[in-house]
Amino acid sequence: MTIPVKERFFEDYVAGESLSYGDYLMTEQEIIEFATRFDPQAFHIDPVAARQSSFAGLAASGWHTASASMRMLVDHFIPPKASMGSPGIDELRWLQPVRPGDRLRVRSTVVETRRSQSKPDRGIVRVRHETLNQRDEVVMTFTGMALYRCREAALPRPRAADPQ
Repeated sequence: MTIPVKERFFEDYVAGESLSYGDYLMTEQEIIEFATRFDPQAFHIDPVAARQSSFAGLAASGWHTASASMRMLVDHFIPPKASMGSPGIDELRWLQPVRPGDRLRVRSTVVETRRSQSKPDRGIVRVRHETLNQRDEVVMTFTGMALYRCREAALPRPRAADPQ
């Protein structure tokens, strides 16, 4: 990547390029707090009950893992000058439990880029994201679609000359 991520526009994304980034520590306290609020299942909020579950121990909610991954995307991958949101994600999979003490990072690979036909000031970038733990095990995957502003759409337009 010759252009820093934070300075990129749609034109700067190329299918096949990949970037790894982030470092997010999942603590027991945060796992329990998140799940208590958003996913209060015993294997997410009660370490004793979690040992008796199919997870055989406390496991972060998949939605917590997705939220931590999103934080790393915002901090290290999504270009603030070009980002126009997302029409959604595909193929979200939780492959391994995330445990207290796991350190997560993300690997993002551009799958496809396509300029919008109806709105030529933007393009769609499809990216395959993998969240990995400290043992390089893939714990979560999803394919995201992002709308990014085109570089020329972000340039100031020349002002018309004032009539004399």
